[in-house]
Amino acid sequence: MYLTVVTFLSFSALMYLTARQAALHRFAAHSRVPRGELDRHFRSYDKSITTLVPSYAEEPAVVRKTLWSVALQEFNDLTVVLLVDDQPHPTDPEVREQLAGTRRLASDIQDSLAAPLKAATTALEAFEGLRSGGATSTQLLPLVIDAYEAAPKWIEEMAAAERVEDHVDEFFVDSVLMGLSRELRLTLLGLTAAAAQDQAPDLERLEEFLLRLQRIFCVNMKTFERKRYANLSKAVNKAMNLNAYISLMGQKWLVDERGAAQVLRPFLDGDTAPEGAEILDVPDSEYLLTLDADSLLLRDYCLRLVYYLESEENSRVAVTQTPYSSFRGASTRIERLAGATTDIQHILHQGMTYYNATFWVGANAIIRKQALEDIRQTETVGGYEIHTYIQDRTVIEDTESSIDLGTHGWSLSNYPERLSYSATPPDFGSLVVQRRRWANGGLLILPKFWRQLSERKHRRDRIGLREVLLRVNYMASIAWASIGLVFLLAYPYDGRLLSPLIFAAALPYFLAMGNDLRACGHRFSDIFRIYGFNLILLPVNMAGVLKSIEQAFTGEKIPFVRTPKVRDRTASPGLYVFIPYAIVLFSLLTLWRDYQEKNWGNVAFAALNATLAVYAIRAYIGFKNSVVDMFLGVLNWLYIAPKAPKAVHALYPVATPGNTDWQTLLYQGDRRLDRDLRGGDDRRKRVGVK
Repeated sequence: MYLTVVTFLSFSALMYLTARQAALHRFAAHSRVPRGELDRHFRSYDKSITTLVPSYAEEPAVVRKTLWSVALQEFNDLTVVLLVDDQPHPTDPEVREQLAGTRRLASDIQDSLAAPLKAATTALEAFEGLRSGGATSTQLLPLVIDAYEAAPKWIEEMAAAERVEDHVDEFFVDSVLMGLSRELRLTLLGLTAAAAQDQAPDLERLEEFLLRLQRIFCVNMKTFERKRYANLSKAVNKAMNLNAYISLMGQKWLVDERGAAQVLRPFLDGDTAPEGAEILDVPDSEYLLTLDADSLLLRDYCLRLVYYLESEENSRVAVTQTPYSSFRGASTRIERLAGATTDIQHILHQGMTYYNATFWVGANAIIRKQALEDIRQTETVGGYEIHTYIQDRTVIEDTESSIDLGTHGWSLSNYPERLSYSATPPDFGSLVVQRRRWANGGLLILPKFWRQLSERKHRRDRIGLREVLLRVNYMASIAWASIGLVFLLAYPYDGRLLSPLIFAAALPYFLAMGNDLRACGHRFSDIFRIYGFNLILLPVNMAGVLKSIEQAFTGEKIPFVRTPKVRDRTASPGLYVFIPYAIVLFSLLTLWRDYQEKNWGNVAFAALNATLAVYAIRAYIGFKNSVVDMFLGVLNWLYIAPKAPKAVHALYPVATPGNTDWQTLLYQGDRRLDRDLRGGDDRRKRVGVK
């Protein structure tokens, strides 16, 4: 058992070193595309991109920054759709007010961009008019300079008006807004230098500069709420929120009113709409950009990643992304350390691309729409066709979709720059939600990966050994690392098993990780903090692994639980707080027992575990907070909320013809039987109803 555990842990360490070494090769070989080449490529570009930002119960201030970061992306035909997944008609006044604020975001941003867009369009029209009149590039240069003085000034005024309350606000102002302003002013410096030297770029180049300003401020902002429509999926997860909108793209839809229900019907050219009916026009796009509501993009994310996809050698790349990095300057220790593990992952994902072992990391990605069409699945639910592009069988939908794309002959790739940033949980409670979700599903996807390998062998595709090993490690390492750590902590193995070879094998892994942390702006000593961090996360990871095993036997989907993005502390489940204390106590017991037996290797190991676990509890949970959370855990276990009395249905509806919603009644029919059978999960299982 000891040999098996150590072998698997050493294998994961070897995969870390393998991916890291490959990442170094990619970073060394990467050459940034010059700005002028991007301007030339997108000068008369006619393809479009649709950005989908799924949002559920998010703070409007968080979503607002995300929408601004993508609205200012430089692209010819850019549509940004905020996919609001909240209940459309909340009764709580506070929730209703927050939802109203979220709904206003798209129109507010569109209105704010009207002024700089008008200025850029006016400058471009004036340029075209003067050029057609025979003006030279030297004569037109002052017009372009004026436009490049006005654009950054508008952005800087917006940045000055922003409220900076935390490190995310600071990043938004400095890196997103002022980063764009600085780049525009760099262009302005080049233009003014040319004017000072009595020179000017040619007319086509000057036009490209003005087209660039127009691309920056031209965007189509929309809001879409799938829960308004009865024929779209109501599954509570991000994947089906995305799928609902993707299934509508490229077609017009008639909003068919059926009392309280709204149904989307295809509306074809030549059809006649009823008087006053709403027509929903959902244009298609060659590319989709999916972006979490707490993520921010740097200014040329879309430009560089789409250019990368359109290179001839990348014609079969379905998804490209820049695995997100963490915001600097977090106020809590746990957020900083969680950010350090995130920054490390950026490096490892680059190395996985080197061996064709890339996985889609769902916080951000640019996707070929055609690739999603290839993996589309259709099922009928409640009489409606539901299209699934991104699988929701597990809560790590991006990982499973990566396997589906590979099965259909597509590949994925990570762009070797840091162009996207995302929030990390600020407290232990919200981290539990995130990491428990990450730990669930990898084991379930492994069989699908083996089937993919069989199909690729049948097509005679090249399959590298390191690709297979890296993918298996990515999907299953949380399982064996958690089980292995439990074994090492709990089993009273003989100290003679601690061979010096084990330490020699682990040393390169820890040295490499320490150097990677330092290269990412963190401390070398964070390797010890990460070990303690993993100790207190052990029950969380084990819960995710056990949930995967349960799902494998039952076949039921695990409900998606969003990571809270709030300023206040999120309470942790009491059991997840109690177990780290149990680890400390058991380590101290092991230390005393092995000290009595003079088993010095185990004494050192137990002392290290106890020390780092106590530090992690104090730094990342807090003694006071842990007492509160454990007390609440016991209280919630003891307290059972009384069930509401079940309504007794009359033989006929108690209503009068004058106040009956006849449209809903005729459309829905008698739903009492369905409501009775949906009285609870346990009851549904007893009566055998899916």
